[in-house]
Amino acid sequence: MNKVLTSLKQIWGTPEIRKKLLFTAAVLLIYRLLAHIPVAGIDRQALANLFSGSQLLGLLDIFSGGTLANFSLIALGLGPYINASIILQLLTMVFPKLEELSKEGESGREMINQYTRWLTVPIAILQGFGMYSLLRGQNIIGQLNLGSLLALIVTMTAGTILAVWLGELISEYGVGNGVSLLIFAGIVGRLPVVLGQTAVTLETLSVGNLGIFGMVGLILVAAVVFVNEASRKIPVQYARRVRAGKVYGGQSTHLPLRVNQAGVIPIIFAVSLVLLPSLVGQFLQNVNNAQVALAARSVLAFMQPNGWAYNLIYFALVVGFTYFYTAVVFNPVKIADEIKKYGGFVPGIRPGGATANYLNGIMNRVTAAGAVFLGAIAIMPAIVQVVFRIPTLSLGGTGILIVVSVVLETVKSLQSQLSVRNYDSFLP
Repeated sequence: MNKVLTSLKQIWGTPEIRKKLLFTAAVLLIYRLLAHIPVAGIDRQALANLFSGSQLLGLLDIFSGGTLANFSLIALGLGPYINASIILQLLTMVFPKLEELSKEGESGREMINQYTRWLTVPIAILQGFGMYSLLRGQNIIGQLNLGSLLALIVTMTAGTILAVWLGELISEYGVGNGVSLLIFAGIVGRLPVVLGQTAVTLETLSVGNLGIFGMVGLILVAAVVFVNEASRKIPVQYARRVRAGKVYGGQSTHLPLRVNQAGVIPIIFAVSLVLLPSLVGQFLQNVNNAQVALAARSVLAFMQPNGWAYNLIYFALVVGFTYFYTAVVFNPVKIADEIKKYGGFVPGIRPGGATANYLNGIMNRVTAAGAVFLGAIAIMPAIVQVVFRIPTLSLGGTGILIVVSVVLETVKSLQSQLSVRNYDSFLP
């Protein structure tokens, strides 16, 4: 505890870091104020009832940063930008020109970020129209003429671009990753609403069940921290080399293979796919064609958020996307070549292809634990709802995973800045 207080005093006592913290807090405050400016023509009470009774929409609200339930000026939040970032990251692995661009340092990363911003615009337009269609099907918003519809979509798209700009301001002039911090602020900002919705249900629980509920929450937070920081360390030995009478290398190090290599991205992928049948079914259940309407209602009945089919498919998609995304971002052949290039080797394993196969096998086994954990996190709200009978609980393991990851990332950023300041004090 004393160590934590000492670190906080050092952080606040450093003028540069204090300035960044105050700037970050000011941007987060602006973002939260924008999240409470509603778009005109929306039945707020009907919208609140829709989100409180739907786990699917509650999960979408988490990824929007808490702005979707209010249908504010930034209702879409950072969802389109996150999807664009994932698409660009996948395309980087497919197209050699994009991969070369990503290796060109700061200028290459800035160009890829610009491509991401451009791709965010059409994705935001599509998601804005889809959200309008969903709300119109639920009679929350009336039929709009072409001009009003265009104004609504342009407003929602501009709100997303504004949110992205605020996030980039934090990344450049504040502390931590701006986009992650905005989502973190949205989740934390929604906590009073979520707790208020569940308060009535919790009153019906016994003291023992309340204690169990609290213990489950603590265990979940501890598990998220443990898995997020867990890694398999592969020892790497570098051979000694003599050049111009000087000895280079000879040291031992390790290659960390993280258990949760993919982070929360597989859940985002899985949510996008598992929500698609339900969204299409809600849109088609009121059409004039009786057969199409019947098929849509059958899909909705089969894909109930608390049903076994929905959660089984959701779990399988998360596990599958975890392996897929890990395979995309982790290239054992490239890593093995880099180790060999600098005179390194894994003890007991031949350099080159044998090392790549060894790393691939280890990564597959490590990813299995991370994939099962992410799958369990994804379906945690449904499990809690069934066990504790809390129908309004929308903030589950996914929200906790995001919050804990952002906190850990921000703390590491602050610690690195403090370390740089400490090293600078030794310089003349």
